[in-house]
Amino acid sequence: MYPIFRFLKEIFKFRNAPRLGLLDTHVSHHRCWPWDLDPWVELNNGRTLTLYDLGRIPMGVRTGLTGMLRAQGWGITVAGNSTRYRRRIKAFARFEMRSRCIGWDDRFFYIEQAMWLGRDCANHILIRSAITSAQGIVPPARVLQVMGQPQASPELPDWVQAWIAADAQRSWPPSV
Repeated sequence: MYPIFRFLKEIFKFRNAPRLGLLDTHVSHHRCWPWDLDPWVELNNGRTLTLYDLGRIPMGVRTGLTGMLRAQGWGITVAGNSTRYRRRIKAFARFEMRSRCIGWDDRFFYIEQAMWLGRDCANHILIRSAITSAQGIVPPARVLQVMGQPQASPELPDWVQAWIAADAQRSWPPSV
């Protein structure tokens, strides 16, 4: 089940937070509750992806993206991701989440997020996100124009560019 109450808490908590620049980092704090656990009593990998929403959506509110999407009648969707897990998040552990947009290309925005246990990074995700309208994907240049933001992306890190290139070689639909 989607953590709607946690989502609403995050929106309420950050409703008056200072605005963020499009490339700034949103920091939030969370706890691993029993309903987030897998049979090994650690944060479930699927739930990790859901909890990352609790960082991305308030980040979107603070950057002005969410308000602009509503005004335009546009939506936002995850179009791909790559996750790296390195440390277990156990029951009741408190963790910090850091979320930021790192750039864009002609179709997608790229968002980097990480969950931290003190000084240790527990997991890290790269998300490819698309802004959508009834006509399909809205190019980031158009989104940024509407937001009054510069349209040139910072150079995406080499590892992100390599992921984009590798994913472009993936057959679709899959043969499975």
